[in-house]
Amino acid sequence: MNKNTSPITMRRKLLKALFTLPAAVALAGTSFISTAYAAEANTTGLAVTDSTVKVGILHSVTGTMAISETGSVQAEKLAIEQINEMGGVLGRKIEYIQEDGASDWPTFAEKAKKLLVNDKVAAVFGCWTSASRKAALPVFEQYNGMLFYPTFYEGLEESPNVIYTGQEATQQILESLNWVVREKGAKKFFLLGSDYIWPRTSNKIARKHIEKLGLKVVGEEYYPLGHTQFNSVINKIKLKKPDVIFLDVVGGSNVAFYKQLKAAGIDMTKEKPLVLTISVTEDEILGIGGENIVGAYASMKYFQSLPNDNNQKFVAAFKKMWGDKIVIGDVTQAAYLGPWIWKAAVEKAGSFDIDAIKKTLPGIEIPFAPEGYVKVHDNHHLWSKSRIGHAKADGQFDVVYESKELIEPNPFPKGYQ
Repeated sequence: MNKNTSPITMRRKLLKALFTLPAAVALAGTSFISTAYAAEANTTGLAVTDSTVKVGILHSVTGTMAISETGSVQAEKLAIEQINEMGGVLGRKIEYIQEDGASDWPTFAEKAKKLLVNDKVAAVFGCWTSASRKAALPVFEQYNGMLFYPTFYEGLEESPNVIYTGQEATQQILESLNWVVREKGAKKFFLLGSDYIWPRTSNKIARKHIEKLGLKVVGEEYYPLGHTQFNSVINKIKLKKPDVIFLDVVGGSNVAFYKQLKAAGIDMTKEKPLVLTISVTEDEILGIGGENIVGAYASMKYFQSLPNDNNQKFVAAFKKMWGDKIVIGDVTQAAYLGPWIWKAAVEKAGSFDIDAIKKTLPGIEIPFAPEGYVKVHDNHHLWSKSRIGHAKADGQFDVVYESKELIEPNPFPKGYQ
């Protein structure tokens, strides 16, 4: 057999053709995927009929986290629309029920229970902060629901009921620190974050890594979500003279912080100190203003400016649905992957049942991902590349570093727990 017509090669070509975004529209109504009656594809009482399947969308669209989470909602709705245009999942159109976590962690748990117990959704795409995920996780495990979680996070977690489509610490934090030490000669760091589990755990990991490299943390501060007065900590930073401000401030607080940093005379383009964030994407810059963050660096796996064909098609489709002025950040792209991964797992299993798709999720490949090819690991995280972006005045990033290979996810790195 010619190597170009081997079963593996043919399968890859079919997947690429099937999931290329323009092809997704062209193939609408084409029955490449077999269907099954509800009694066969749904034996556990989920909200599945012979023609429809219900899923949940659970993000904050109000409160301090709305600035970050709105893009995730938009991305998930775009993916659902595109999947429906292709004929749905196992021949069924997706219907979504949207709930608002309202930037309140107990509300996420309450809404998750409502979606799983009352609405009996087949999957939930949602949460953003680690606090919201931690609040909802016991609900998903108790009622055997499946959560597709899109945010970069601290790691140190692995659940059979969660697919983590964002990066964990070894892919984001350790890679970014290695880069700034190697490329910028950084020796002294000031760690600044919002006061909840993700920033505190991320900075604990960052501190351990900095000290393992024989370098120094000269300051570490935390402030409540929604905090807007950063002048005192900016003065501390000036006195400590770090080479790098390592930032995991989240939500609306970023608007105040970067404006006050600029007003205090810190010109990020001079990199004295260099600003390195693991929490600001294009979504937050829309509120911050590009002129207030130009010169900062961000560690993400995705930037809207990526030049690959997958991303150009994704950006065009996103803007067509949500408007030309919309921007797309890392978590937004990761949220977009959730419905596609779920679709692939369901159709591989021939069933919507949670236990059935748990078996098929590891190994699922998404060759059309805007960030590039990704694959689900046995630990329910994604193989992905690490990237560093340099913020521009127009609110976009120049990618100045990209790992050569996909980085294997390792949510429990030895020596960092």
